[in-house]
Amino acid sequence: MTADSLEGAVQPTAGHVLSLKHPALFTADGGQMPCPRKDARPLLAIDENNNEWTEPLEQTEQEPATDSLRPFYDGKCVFVTGGTGFLGKVLIEKLLRACEGLRTIYILLRPKRGLTSEQRYREFVRHPVFDRLRSKTPQLLEKLVCVGGDISLPLLGLTERDHRTLLEQVHIVFHVAATVRFNEGLIEAALLNTIGTKRLLDLCDSMRQLQSLVHVSTAYSNPCRTKVDEVVYPPPMDPDQFMQCIQLLPGDVINAIAGKLQGTHPNTYTLTKSITEQLVAQYADRLPLCIVRPSIVTGAVAEPYPGWIDNVYGITGIMMEIGRGTISSIMCDERCTMDVIPVDIVCNTLIAAAWENAQKITTPVRVYNCTSGQVNGIKWHEYGRITQQCAVRNPTKYVMLYPGFRFRTNRLMHKLVELLLHFLPAYLFDVLMRAQGAKPIMAKIAKRFQKAADTGEYFAMHEWTFRNDNLLGLGNRVRRDRAGSDFRCDVGGLDWAAYIENYMLGIRRFVLKDELDSMGQARVKIQRLLWLKRLLQLGALLLLYYVCGLLFRMQRV
Repeated sequence: MTADSLEGAVQPTAGHVLSLKHPALFTADGGQMPCPRKDARPLLAIDENNNEWTEPLEQTEQEPATDSLRPFYDGKCVFVTGGTGFLGKVLIEKLLRACEGLRTIYILLRPKRGLTSEQRYREFVRHPVFDRLRSKTPQLLEKLVCVGGDISLPLLGLTERDHRTLLEQVHIVFHVAATVRFNEGLIEAALLNTIGTKRLLDLCDSMRQLQSLVHVSTAYSNPCRTKVDEVVYPPPMDPDQFMQCIQLLPGDVINAIAGKLQGTHPNTYTLTKSITEQLVAQYADRLPLCIVRPSIVTGAVAEPYPGWIDNVYGITGIMMEIGRGTISSIMCDERCTMDVIPVDIVCNTLIAAAWENAQKITTPVRVYNCTSGQVNGIKWHEYGRITQQCAVRNPTKYVMLYPGFRFRTNRLMHKLVELLLHFLPAYLFDVLMRAQGAKPIMAKIAKRFQKAADTGEYFAMHEWTFRNDNLLGLGNRVRRDRAGSDFRCDVGGLDWAAYIENYMLGIRRFVLKDELDSMGQARVKIQRLLWLKRLLQLGALLLLYYVCGLLFRMQRV
């Protein structure tokens, strides 16, 4: 089943998917197979496309509609940094598809892995995220222009010609580029997240036609605050002093004092993002800018495809391994409200924020907390329960053990379970692989996902309250626009069970490359794994009974 056939099988608008009562399962022949759930909310309406809604259809007659969001982009030139990342790709695809009046999208691309910027660009335009455009409107891809450069270099590493083009042509800038690795070294994180942003801001300061600049930060830039307003808070140190420290001090000295510089921040990512926000705010009286703070960015609700995901970072990798049955314990306070935000909702927010920012520039800088917790929150335990149910209902052929895990706050118990149920089976499996002459991989995978879980543990053990007044206000203005249904900016009305179902199917399809025609085979396999699990549990009980009996007899003797 190709991406084109998937797009044809189920391609509701973002507004439709946000309120679907039943998750759509993709059948092998391209149709839909509804999966009713006992906990589904009552049906209140059915729209013209036979989608079932759990809330009344919006009444558009209440206020006169505007028609300025999509026309704002007509004839504009856009500059995007970080365009090859997960968020950047979805943003560019949405701009091309939903804002057809755009003139050009310039994409900053650096040489990487032995490939030049142009070679990477040719790979980029062939990415599956653009399959829908390639099949229907391939001419829109001609609006993409590769700009060779590197956010970490002075003047972004631009040629004189590209530098002049950007200064003369660009109207809108989306600064998405950043390192999102929590365990990144301080020097690397500062160079990309802070110093690179400073270089971009200086470039934008000279752009002759600039109307809007959107800086992508993170909702966790102030992790020590349990209540986070849509304002820029004072950073742990002055941005200029921080950049001078990184640029002037020797690397070994910086590494030696990195812990002190990091302070109460859990990692270098949140530290550099916090400092960078203050740096951006210093340009508020010179540039038309705003800041968008997404929380944990996850798979798509609807665009470019339901459940779209192309990486295994963070929570996506954890969900994938839950589905494969290789995770049995996660350090997490399940009573906390988790905060995830689908990637297409973030992209809609970026596009709408650029539009609003051009209409009304504010000082201090306007901040949007692009989060879900206070709009339509879900607890960790509920998210985990639904994920496990989906893993059993729609298994992958790559499942190795019957899915089953628990959230734990007791570190000692977690480490014990991790040793017995994660690493021991991984090493045993690798022994079998070696015996068959194959390359052992399971221990390596177990270590990789242990590292990912450890780096995200801080965010799973704490809870934040994010104020969303600016985001909700933006959402209201978008809904009053004629293009509002195409640019949904919040998760109000999102059916989490339907979303997680599609997310897990997306991981299965786009990450594991497991086609739906293997579903029957996978369901037979998971039933066998269930019987194996029951037999092992029975064996463990019999062994325990035998050991207890042996000890009892020894005491009597």
